[in-house]
Amino acid sequence: MRIQVSHETIYRYGQPARGVIQTLRLTPRNHESQYVVDWRIDVSENCQVGQHEDAFGNLTHVFDCDGPVSELRVLAEGEVDTHDSNGVMRGVIERFPPSLYLRATSLTEVDGAIAHFARETRTRADDTLAVLHALLNRIHGEMTYDTDPTHTTTTAAQAFALKRGVCQDLTHVFIAAARHLDVPARYVGGYFHRADGVVHQDAGHAWAEAYVPTMGWIAFDPTNGICATDAHVRVAVGLDYLGAAPVRGTRRGGGAESMAVKVLVDQAARQVQS
Repeated sequence: MRIQVSHETIYRYGQPARGVIQTLRLTPRNHESQYVVDWRIDVSENCQVGQHEDAFGNLTHVFDCDGPVSELRVLAEGEVDTHDSNGVMRGVIERFPPSLYLRATSLTEVDGAIAHFARETRTRADDTLAVLHALLNRIHGEMTYDTDPTHTTTTAAQAFALKRGVCQDLTHVFIAAARHLDVPARYVGGYFHRADGVVHQDAGHAWAEAYVPTMGWIAFDPTNGICATDAHVRVAVGLDYLGAAPVRGTRRGGGAESMAVKVLVDQAARQVQS
């Protein structure tokens, strides 16, 4: 499938900011399941945008613009050819051994409820892959997608107690449970092409990858209850959301800040002929 993505973030400041610094993880990389046909980053302010790689091998763009800045627009857009590999990830950049992804973070810390949930799920399956599928199905079935009660700093334990959250929260719960069972797991940020025809979205998407020694890294999407398919565009990985966040930064001055996000994920007009 050829997927077209447009991701625009608009910041408005109550008073002109004296300067803004941001790091963007908005650019996908090639691997065996996807090929980036074209991609561009555009910043509304006149500034130099530098491209780098972070510790995990994610493509990042960094800019520092001087004020006064009353409104800032950051646009990432392009087209990506995707291939369904049944969730098995091959050809991705690996900077660390899988054991690094057993490390807990403040967003993925396990509490008693998640630990019990993970151990109980393990009794329902025979091997690591079956356990991961059981976790996927239970989280998808027992937690409700809801944009109201959580935010970017909500932890896995808090979301699990609510049994509600967005894709970030369900992914954190999956990662926390997997790590409690000594299965390396990591956070993936990207985009998802919905099958219901909805192309305008409020944000990007998130899912997890877990390591199975006999197969390697496998992508699990607990929000949709599936392994990743050709509907997923993989952009960035990290130990949790903070390590793969599409936009992080700071500003000097500016007073109150508002942010609006517009994401479009659709099939491109130009589809690859098989």
